[in-house]
Amino acid sequence: MIYADNAATTRMSKTAKKALTEMMDGVWGNPSSLYVHGQKAREALEEAREKIAAAIGAEPREIIFTSGGSEADNQAIRSAAEIGKQKGKTHILSSTIEHHAVLHTLERLQKEGFEVELLPVSEKGMIRPEQVAEAIREDTCLVTVMYANNEIGTIQPIAEIGNICREKQVLFHTDAVQAIGHIPVNVREDQVDLLSASAHKFHGPKGIGFLYARKGVRLTSLIEGGAQERGKRAGTENVPAAAAMAAALEEAVARMPETAARLTAVRDRLIRGLGQIPHAALNGDAERRLPGNVNFCFEGIEGESLLLLLDDRGICASSGSACTSGSLDPSHVLLAIGRVHDVAHGSLRLSIGEDITDAEADQIIRDVKEVVAYLRGFSPIWRDLMAGKKPFIL
Repeated sequence: MIYADNAATTRMSKTAKKALTEMMDGVWGNPSSLYVHGQKAREALEEAREKIAAAIGAEPREIIFTSGGSEADNQAIRSAAEIGKQKGKTHILSSTIEHHAVLHTLERLQKEGFEVELLPVSEKGMIRPEQVAEAIREDTCLVTVMYANNEIGTIQPIAEIGNICREKQVLFHTDAVQAIGHIPVNVREDQVDLLSASAHKFHGPKGIGFLYARKGVRLTSLIEGGAQERGKRAGTENVPAAAAMAAALEEAVARMPETAARLTAVRDRLIRGLGQIPHAALNGDAERRLPGNVNFCFEGIEGESLLLLLDDRGICASSGSACTSGSLDPSHVLLAIGRVHDVAHGSLRLSIGEDITDAEADQIIRDVKEVVAYLRGFSPIWRDLMAGKKPFIL
């Protein structure tokens, strides 16, 4: 079995599992309790917070533990909106390729009276800093742009956008769920005010994530009921998961240079191989992309059939975000970069992990070539294209 869907979730590392089980067995107290078991849990929780802060250039008190990236996105955006509303600022800037955790939160804010402006991206899925500078208004309260796209892997110019937002005194949030643990992220250098992350994207456990909130940014609580996380996130903290997340992130950052180099080499090997398929196109920027991300469109086929047949051959992949995999609609990201519906439906996302071998990459190339040819063999759309009844798009 070749697992190539790490953007959906990663396998927990041995380091994370060890931290998780050790905490579950030996540090089971409630960190809010005053007796020894509780204080032992408190110490473990704060140690995890310190490790995570160090990994992204933050201070420990700027890290809030959440249930994952979606909750962190929601809290960050709602907090910035509330801060803006109190100042009479209700304009929010974002992009057309954000994760639905961001887009759906923005849709809710629109219903509450906020004006949301989604900036278009280039055909490679990029936002230009100049776009942000030109779009910021006197009543802009927030700019939220994802660090790296979960579908096509493009890495945005976050530091440049952060600099613009800091100069114009507008809060800047970035959904860094796909970036943390895979590429260098430093919230001070990037001038980020709010950042979201999720452990299961970098070999940590599911159900735990964190929100970075720069000191001085007032957070609005989404969950009431207790004073945990400095009163910003009620509920007894998941100490074992927090410790496992910190261990996974610390390990990922330590190994990042060698891991990124290895994944980039295999990624480019896959891109070259799949690029040989006629009427296929790479989605996203060829170079400014996540080390392990490969996303292609193949004209004349359906992505769902491609995934099922690859699964029969032992290859786990996806056609886009795992959060919308049950939808029959084409990817909003692919539509945003200019892919038409028929082409967007024939997409394949491969998100490889550091354990992949060159032989496995070559097997993926062979199998994708064979399955695409097979599907095109009985596709009426492909027959029309080959007969000249319809023009090729790719």
